[in-house]
Amino acid sequence: MRVLLAGGTGFVGTHLVRALVARGDTVTVLTRDVAAAKKGLPRECRVAHWEPGTKGPWFEELQFVDAVVNLAGAPVAQRWTAKSKRSIKESRLRATTSIVEALAAAGESRSRGAHRPAVLINASAIGYYGSSTVGVVDEGGATGEGFLADVCKEWETSAVAAETLGVRVVRLRIGVVLGQGGGALQRMVGPLGAFVAGPIGKGHNTVSWVHVDDLVGMVTWALDDARVEGALNCTSPFATTGRELANSMASVLGKPAFAAPEVVMRSLLGEMVEIIVGSQNIYPKRAVDLGYEYHYAQLVPALEQALVSARD
Repeated sequence: MRVLLAGGTGFVGTHLVRALVARGDTVTVLTRDVAAAKKGLPRECRVAHWEPGTKGPWFEELQFVDAVVNLAGAPVAQRWTAKSKRSIKESRLRATTSIVEALAAAGESRSRGAHRPAVLINASAIGYYGSSTVGVVDEGGATGEGFLADVCKEWETSAVAAETLGVRVVRLRIGVVLGQGGGALQRMVGPLGAFVAGPIGKGHNTVSWVHVDDLVGMVTWALDDARVEGALNCTSPFATTGRELANSMASVLGKPAFAAPEVVMRSLLGEMVEIIVGSQNIYPKRAVDLGYEYHYAQLVPALEQALVSARD
């Protein structure tokens, strides 16, 4: 398969590129910094320059691929200020809207061999459901309230516009990503590696997580299986709690874990702390019903793999 990937230089993106290349796909990564991207990506991967929000030569890239994966967007794991919130939102909407415009243009091209890609796999997040859900929620759950829920709703709406072009659209509602060298663990392992870290507050909140290998697995599965469309919760079937997550991490690393006062974390992280102390029990009904086979459905094996470098 020929795959075009936006956001291919981030934590999830680099794992996905390696997986696609390993299975024999032809991969083109869109990036603002071509030189830097080439240093961190497999040499089999093609790199092309793009500027989200502007038309350019990168539009032509979409005319000669079978699928588009969009993971582009400013990091959410940062202190939320007016400026950072604007960047988080605008970067996602700008990238997605530009890709849909390029998809439309691909269908109008008369170049030899040009065609419109059949599928768009677009990132979103379980933040769609809000920071505090009631009970177990699957893909049929309603949109929640708050900044991240609003961002996800508009983000997904931008992607769904591609359906009017006859493109199969998959919206990945991604949970807390665990994996070596990045994701949520990168920020959590620092304190644990020293001597102390733990849940924020009492740790009773429900945390819906996914190992990066399963997130990548769900993307490649969605690329191949036409049954996968619409919203797709990218989480383990077995949610955990903040306390269980922290204690399990500490156990794997052989370190103690002590609770961090919520008031302290709020002073450090601001409004963003809501996605950490909030409670989300998100069930991946579509993945389970359609038979996706998990690599790491259980928390401890997922952490053992994800934390192996930190432990050693």
